[in-house]
Amino acid sequence: MASDWRPATPDDAALLTDLERAANLATLGHVFPPDLHPYPYDAVLARWRRTLVEPGVRVDVRPGPDGLAALAAYDTTTLRHLAVHPGHWGAGLAREAAGRATAAIRDGGAGRALLWCLRENHNARGFYAHLGWRATGLTRAAEWVPHPEEMEYELDLGPS
Repeated sequence: MASDWRPATPDDAALLTDLERAANLATLGHVFPPDLHPYPYDAVLARWRRTLVEPGVRVDVRPGPDGLAALAAYDTTTLRHLAVHPGHWGAGLAREAAGRATAAIRDGGAGRALLWCLRENHNARGFYAHLGWRATGLTRAAEWVPHPEEMEYELDLGPS
């Protein structure tokens, strides 16, 4: 339900980090093998603390029984982060999260939304393609070691 979502606060930084860690460990072990690249918990926590107070950025969360079930972080043009806890996969929360973010971006006047996705995150790339996102052809190195390649995607939002 849409009413189950709420804006995140600075007090949610650790919960956001825990959710992102759970999702990443479940889906990205082939990109970030934990024995070679332990999850950078402190760095991710610091990034969430910065993100939560950054002007123009909104982070919506869906609480779950044991922490956060899902998150969507976005600004006026870009879906910055989307994650669903593995215990809540298949419940439609990723679609809800993406929909919340893209609706807000469209309502803010943007005609398209952007996001960056790891090239090797095949599940996410398939999900975004299913929702109509298209690769733009731009790539960059990811922030975290070993700096795998990210691809930019865009979604036409139509008239606002």
